[in-house]
This record gives sequence, C-alpha cells and structure tokens, in this order.
Amino acid sequence: MEESKLIRARVALIDAEMIGLGLPVLVLMRAANHSPDWLEKFNRAARLLPEIVGAYRMSGDLDYVLRVQVADVADYDRFYKKLIEMVPLRDISASFVMENIKDTTTLPV
Repeated sequence: MEESKLIRARVALIDAEMIGLGLPVLVLMRAANHSPDWLEKFNRAARLLPEIVGAYRMSGDLDYVLRVQVADVADYDRFYKKLIEMVPLRDISASFVMENIKDTTTLPV
C-alpha cells in the first residue's frame, strides 16, 4: 500500500495539550479578492505558519476555513497578527473549541 501511495505517510499523534498547544481554533475567512497574487500569498502563509494544521477552500459564503492549534487566546492573537500581515482579508472570524467531542484521522473504510 505504501508503494501504490495509498498510504501517504505514517505519523505519531501527539497530545496537543501536553505540549502546550491545547486550544484548537476554527478560523472562518473571506478573501480580500480572488486574484492569482492573493492566492499565492494565502498558499504561502498556509505553508509557513505552523499553527495552521488544516486549510480548506470552501463553497458557499465562506472562502476558507483554517484549523489552527495554539496555546491560548493570546497565542491566537499573535497568530492572527502574523496572518493578516501576510495576507489581506475582507473578513475573518475565529471560533474557539470549547470541547473536543471527536477528532480523528481515521477514514470510514
């Protein structure tokens, strides 16, 4: 399965709280514009900012949703300032996870 690329990688799942990154955040974004230049800036930020653990281009009202892992609200604020310095945004909103009910990498196969 590894040779056929069905298995992309083997990873260790680390307890985020035990390493001081116990606050998951869902960041809802609307792009400032939809130009190739903006997209390159966004893709670069997504690659460079280690707090971003998932980035999804969306259909509907939102343009992007980010999964971000930080230590606390102050740490999120530092991340937010870095992000908006790298990428112009029309709108951004964050929802802090109060309780993690299910979080898995297992696929339903």
